[in-house]
Amino acid sequence: MPTYDYRCKNCDNVFALFYKTYAAYDAAHKTCPRCGGDALTRLITGVHVAQPTRDYSKMSSGEMLAVFEGGKPQEIGRMFEQVGGGAPELGDTFHNTTERLLKGEAPEKVERDLSASGGGES
Repeated sequence: MPTYDYRCKNCDNVFALFYKTYAAYDAAHKTCPRCGGDALTRLITGVHVAQPTRDYSKMSSGEMLAVFEGGKPQEIGRMFEQVGGGAPELGDTFHNTTERLLKGEAPEKVERDLSASGGGES
């Protein structure tokens, strides 16, 4: 959804406007939500580009192994989440491990902690 940041020239208010489509943005009469003024300056505050998502469920075992060997915690966590995230039968250990990886915890630390605790279900 396109987001546009503005500063009002009348009251100096900084705000964002959201539009469902670019056509809606083009058609909109843009006004300040604080004072109602239409003397606005559009700001460029950042550009966010969504990364394409990977379908881990369609990967071969070799491709999944490459994800593990890559060592990127969030990517491993996303793979765990996508492939087994909704399966309660995998247990608390699996789901806790997934959450820790998604938060960016190093796979080696997660593995050490599991080994130290016996790796059992909690």
